Amino acid sequence: QVQLIESGGGLVQAGGSLRLSCAASGRTFSSLAMGWFRQAPGKERNVVATTTGVRVYYTDSVKGRFTISRDNAKNTVYLEMNSLKPEDTAIYYCAALENPSSLYYYTKSNDYRYWGQGTQVTVSS
Repeated sequence: QVQLIESGGGLVQAGGSLRLSCAASGRTFSSLAMGWFRQAPGKERNVVATTTGVRVYYTDSVKGRFTISRDNAKNTVYLEMNSLKPEDTAIYYCAALENPSSLYYYTKSNDYRYWGQGTQVTVSS
């Protein structure tokens, strides 16, 4: 089992920044692929960014604004979000899967077995 605990959400004005953190426990962190997903009210949960340790993926709408990073020593994955827009408002979820292949980016929510509880990000205009 992998436990994931997110933190760092909040309310920010458009153009501002937030950094989300997701602390993992229960497995060797370096053996996990990690992803950030988000779900706005009434919409599906969609990928924001993923990292396998080898490959990194960003959805088009966040490229150049968001950065995913991982600290294997701290068992933590981060999502640095800059130039935030009102359309970034959503609940952000951290997800993990074990023993990823180096061939894939893992952008589908169904790829992931473990999920955090989510953290709300609200961007005001």
